[in-house]
Amino acid sequence: MSDNPCLSCGACCASFRVDFDRSELESEGGRVPDGLAVELTGRLMRLRGTDHAQPRCAAFSGTVGVRASCGIHEWRPSPCREFGERAPMGIGDDACTRARARHGLAPI
Repeated sequence: MSDNPCLSCGACCASFRVDFDRSELESEGGRVPDGLAVELTGRLMRLRGTDHAQPRCAAFSGTVGVRASCGIHEWRPSPCREFGERAPMGIGDDACTRARARHGLAPI
């Protein structure tokens, strides 16, 4: 098994809203599946499930803090690609720490 803490975390997938540009949708030439997006404005989209009072991305599989995976990892939008870029190397950041704390997990 990998030492990547993200594979047993997933706190970010169940903590934040994920907004991205319409151009990232598959139907617009991007890679994010249209069915996983909700339109906010003419240009702004949000990943389905991340706008709930207790956010949980519709593409997230597993249990936060136990085993986590993203059903669209290869096609995820830019905010997900940019989030916690150093976490797989065991280096957390403020947003990662906040997400983990929300789920009772210690910082990386």
